[in-house]
Amino acid sequence: MKAADAGRPVKAPLGDLGTEITASLVVFLVALPLCIGVAVASGVPAELGIISGVIGGLVVGAVRGSTLQVSGPAAGLAALVAETVAEHGVAMLGVIVLGSGILQIVLGVVRLGRMFQAISIAVVQGMLAGIGLPLMFSQLYPMADNKAPGVPIENMAGVPGLLADVLTDRQAMTALLLGIVTVALSFLWKKAPGPVRRIPAALVAVGIGIAVAALPGVEVKTLQVGNLLAAVQVPGAEQFAGLAEPAIITSILTFTVIASAESLFTAAAVDRMHSGPRTRYNTELVAQGAGNTVAGILGALPVTAVVARSSANVQAGAKTRLSRTLHGLWLLAFALLLPQVLALIPISVLAGVLVHSGWKLLAPGEFPKMWRQDRGEFVVMTVTTLVIVATALLEGVLVGLAAGIVLAALRMSQTVIRQHIEDDTAKIVMAGNATFLRLPKVIEALESAAASGKPRIRLDLTGVTHLDHACRNQVEEFTAQQRGRGLRVELLMPGPAAEALEPDEGTQGRVPAGSASGGAAEWGFEVGAFDPPVATATGAAAPGRRTPIPDTHDFTASGPMATQSVATEPAPGVEWFYLDTRPVPDDAPPRPPLVG
Repeated sequence: MKAADAGRPVKAPLGDLGTEITASLVVFLVALPLCIGVAVASGVPAELGIISGVIGGLVVGAVRGSTLQVSGPAAGLAALVAETVAEHGVAMLGVIVLGSGILQIVLGVVRLGRMFQAISIAVVQGMLAGIGLPLMFSQLYPMADNKAPGVPIENMAGVPGLLADVLTDRQAMTALLLGIVTVALSFLWKKAPGPVRRIPAALVAVGIGIAVAALPGVEVKTLQVGNLLAAVQVPGAEQFAGLAEPAIITSILTFTVIASAESLFTAAAVDRMHSGPRTRYNTELVAQGAGNTVAGILGALPVTAVVARSSANVQAGAKTRLSRTLHGLWLLAFALLLPQVLALIPISVLAGVLVHSGWKLLAPGEFPKMWRQDRGEFVVMTVTTLVIVATALLEGVLVGLAAGIVLAALRMSQTVIRQHIEDDTAKIVMAGNATFLRLPKVIEALESAAASGKPRIRLDLTGVTHLDHACRNQVEEFTAQQRGRGLRVELLMPGPAAEALEPDEGTQGRVPAGSASGGAAEWGFEVGAFDPPVATATGAAAPGRRTPIPDTHDFTASGPMATQSVATEPAPGVEWFYLDTRPVPDDAPPRPPLVG
């Protein structure tokens, strides 16, 4: 494939049309129980889940963002939707989803789609785990034909009581067994023979559930599905008036960030599954926004990209957008023509499907893997998960992002400080990034030098690649204080190189390591705060004049910022001299004449 065509969807030849149709049917079979299960878990009518699945196929699937990624209602947002519906009602859900869709379109148009890739992978995995764990516990209750108590902590605490109730209720026991069979099938189905494995495990579980529910004497709760058109709830003026409430605006922002991140992270994962055209992130974000805009107008569930459907699409051999678009058409046709079939599905089976989805989102194996790879990122991942479980999705993600930023700042602020005493001089050499996070370490080193009792202190900061205001201010204050006490302080600061300044310009200039005529400088010193060293081949330099550095001398800087570094050791035959800025006492002996 040519590079110019890398981002263009491939048109399916007529010979591949059958493969695209087959793939669309496979995706449809995977999507159908998930759409219904997510709707039930979200606390909304099942019809709204199907409507969102149709939108994910016909609207999002038709836009040229990602070729093989499939969208629809996602299990990852079920807990957030349920919380929103409980707080604001189903009628307000449409306004929130509509607002999120419009905001996603704006983000895509201004080309901020790739911004979501800048989020730490530890935060993403922590977010998914924080979504998956509560989802699993919340679905244990409908697996036993029960109702979940409420928030994740309550759901977890109520599991022992749930098990006690199940043991005394034959109907609940039957429902729970169906759910357990569904979960077991979901885990074990990948070991089935090749031809059989092509049938989605969720569909097999639904078939078994329908058969068991039809047996005489079996009474389990089944899905109640009504008319799709009757389920549509177009937001009215009363709902749009809610946009004045801060809580609604917060919900819109939350849905936008989470849905966009999940969709674009899924796109990156799906791109790794195939060798076809890559996702165009900004276009895909616009596509997701268009889908959520339509879903919001119809009062349906939010739409995101879904890994389960997308991976099924890739594994079925799809190559173009046709398969994902057709799957939405099959969903619509099935819901309109065969709604009575949906009413036969046990709710416990759908709950089992979602328990399996929650386990995959939790991905327990990722925690020890992250511990082995990077323990700092493991902490970020764990903190994100725990905060989401303890509070809510938005709070957990924000805390996770903050933890990731703190970790990055700590790692970037690596300051190496070496201290030693040489004759009458206490020397401190610093390198790396000196930021306020390392200020205690810097202060400790400075105080140690002052406490050494030596009459001269040398502070060499030329190896510092970044010196923030806090550390710079501390060093300069320390220098001024010690000079005020009568100590000689030699201060070498990092800074941009400059041309040599003549003494009659009234300033203490920077001395570049170039030729006498002003060659390219490789090291420099802070202006005014101190008097810089002057290197000569033969002797000293007086305060009133700078002796030029010979062209033959090689000052070679090293490190990531060569133009702001200084060689800490002179070459053979070259001496370093430091000028004291203190006033010369009246009884001081005359200075020796200049040499060279």
